[in-house]
Amino acid sequence: MSPPHAPADDATLALLLEVAGTPKPGNVDRRRDLADLRFESFLGGAVGAREGLERAARGAAVGHAFERAVAGMAGRAGTNTQFGCLLLLVPLLRATRNGDLSPDGLDRVARETTVDDAVAFYRAFEHVDVAVGDPPEDAETLDVRRGADAEPVLRERGLTLRDVMAASATVDEAVDGGTGDRVPDRNSQEWVEGFPRTFRAAEWILADEGPLTDRAARAFLGLLAAEPDTLVETAHGPEVAREASAAARAIVPGLDHDVDDAGVDADFILDADAVHAIDLDAAEELASSFHDRGINPGTTADLTCAALYVALRRGASLDGSDGDGSGVDP
Repeated sequence: MSPPHAPADDATLALLLEVAGTPKPGNVDRRRDLADLRFESFLGGAVGAREGLERAARGAAVGHAFERAVAGMAGRAGTNTQFGCLLLLVPLLRATRNGDLSPDGLDRVARETTVDDAVAFYRAFEHVDVAVGDPPEDAETLDVRRGADAEPVLRERGLTLRDVMAASATVDEAVDGGTGDRVPDRNSQEWVEGFPRTFRAAEWILADEGPLTDRAARAFLGLLAAEPDTLVETAHGPEVAREASAAARAIVPGLDHDVDDAGVDADFILDADAVHAIDLDAAEELASSFHDRGINPGTTADLTCAALYVALRRGASLDGSDGDGSGVDP
C-alpha cells in the first residue's frame, strides 16, 4: 500500500469531489450552476480554504482553523460556497491529528473546544453571508449573525463551541411552537453526536463501486432520503424539507420502510445496498425539479463532503481500487 496522503490533501480533495458529484438534486455540481453560485466558485473555495485546513491538520485551535478556512474560502470564491463543509472538516482533521478518526475521537475534539473557539466561530460569520434561521427571542444576543459582537456574551456565559453547537442541535419550542415540525441543524447534531451520519455515509461510499463522484452522488441521495435537510427547511419551511426527502426516497429502489411526518421514523437506517442501487439517471429528473423550485439541500452536501474525507482516509481511491476499504490509519 502506498503511503497515506496528507490529511489536508484529503480534505481539499473531499471538497472537490463533493461538488463534482452529479446529480445532486438542487445543488451545484459539474453539470449545474445556481443563479448565484457557479461550479468554478466551489473550486476556488476549496483552494482558498486550504490554509485553514492545514492549520487544523497541524493541531491549531478548532475555532481559529475554521475561521481561517472560511476567510480563505470567501477570499478566493468571493462568496459562501462551503461554510458547512468546513465546519465538519475541521474537527475531522483535528481527530485525525489526534490519531482517532472515530465517533469517540470526534466527541473528544468537540468536548475540548473552548470559549475562544466559539468566539472564532462567530467571527467566521463576518466573512460571508450564511443562511441560518432566527434564534428564539430570549437568545437574540447569541444570534450567530452578530459575529464578533457576540463575544462579550459568549465570554460572560462561558460558552464553548460545543455548547453553541448543542444549542442548535435541537429545536427550541419557542421557535417551533411545540409542533415538532422544525428540522434540527444536522451539522450541529454531528458535532454533539459523534458524526454518525458522516461515518455511515463513508461506509456507503467505501462499500460502493465505480467513480468516487458517482458514489458521492448516491451517498448524497441516501442522506437526503434518510432525513430532511436543514438548509431546505431554513429557506422553504419544514413541509418542503420533508417533501424533498420524500422525493429522494422515491428513487431509492425497493424502499418500503414506513416513515412518520418528520420524514423518517426513530429507527430508520437506510440500507447500504439500497443506496448502492440508486439509479443516477433516474435522479436527473429530480435534479431538474429541485433546480426549478430553488430547493437546495446544502446541509446534505456538507455531510457528503465530510463522508468523502473519512472514506479517503480509510482507503477510497480515485481509480476505484479500494480493496477491502480498510484504508490507512487515521
